[in-house]
Amino acid sequence: MAGIYIHIPFCRQACIYCNFHFSTSPSQKTILIDAINREISITEIYNEPEKTINTIYFGGGTPSMIDERDLNSIFNSIHKKFPVANDAEITLEANPDNINPFSLSSWKQMGINRLSVGIQSFIDEELKWMNRAHTAAESMKCLDDIVHAGIQNYSVDLIYGSPLLSNDDFKNNVEIILNKNIPHVSCYALTVESKTVLAEMIRQKKTWVDENKQAEQFLLLMQWMGSGGYEQYEISNFSKPMMRSRHNSNYWHGVPYYGIGPSAHSFDGKNMRRWNVANNSLYVQSLNNDLIPFTEEQLTKTQQQNEYTMISLRTIEGLDLTRATDNFGKNFKNGIWKECMKHVTAGNIQMNNNILTLTPKGKLMADGIAADLFSNEFNDVVKV
Repeated sequence: MAGIYIHIPFCRQACIYCNFHFSTSPSQKTILIDAINREISITEIYNEPEKTINTIYFGGGTPSMIDERDLNSIFNSIHKKFPVANDAEITLEANPDNINPFSLSSWKQMGINRLSVGIQSFIDEELKWMNRAHTAAESMKCLDDIVHAGIQNYSVDLIYGSPLLSNDDFKNNVEIILNKNIPHVSCYALTVESKTVLAEMIRQKKTWVDENKQAEQFLLLMQWMGSGGYEQYEISNFSKPMMRSRHNSNYWHGVPYYGIGPSAHSFDGKNMRRWNVANNSLYVQSLNNDLIPFTEEQLTKTQQQNEYTMISLRTIEGLDLTRATDNFGKNFKNGIWKECMKHVTAGNIQMNNNILTLTPKGKLMADGIAADLFSNEFNDVVKV
């Protein structure tokens, strides 16, 4: 089976930390939706004949901004091109200011059965600092509306580690999640990305990000969520039993997926990746000529090894040395084994039945630990 990611590159306004591809001008919305439908119709099929779609994910941007007609047109294009499983997980990213009883009813009727809600914080001062388009009151109301609409599978996003967020404030945010029994939570440290308003604010010394506070809040988060009955199945993702995100889990387990829309990424499940141009006008112009504007690369064996190392260590399943040997050979396993022992001794990695997993302390340094375990062979990307 495979997944489909649809990138809707429009937002009401720009958050200070975001470097995703989006536009705050909806003037191209109609022609861009037409181009997305065209891309679906002409895209190549990965992994024939195993092409059934079991997850569809509308991301962005803010896909909850587009109207029912446009969403339905995309659904129609998908169903014309692909067989979609009857029990497919279909997720829509939505912001609280777009969620109301009418929109929820409309989304349910068209088959959307999971929501990912961009809450980020329940504190108005912090939301204003982030330049979010909603208020804390709207966040609380939208969560009640979701429950009243009978949508049982939904997730919220939270951000920790901002300059305005004290540990007590963060605890209050998490307690709202726990008290409302939210099925799934994605929680991310505030990250300084290049070419963002936040990066410029830091350059001008108008604000800062305290990495020590972020580490402290992450450790508290793991403690609070664990006590609340949540499973940390990936470093940034927590779920109630049986409520993991199937779509995102497929990314972490190497399942093929199609990326549709400007800047969207695709993977064939083996060693080929491609990504569409991150420019709305160029994307539309190319699709008007029946061309998908993408760059493609073939991953080397070393890159596949390193990618498996990094992704597997982020998950609850961990890095399976038996699987690593089967897929990449004994040299890869021996290299991992040699480098990981210092992290076992330091209490960053635990080993059980040939499975390596990060400890809570190790999760603070996940990227650095993964880099230590990377193969030292030359990483060569084959451009196609």
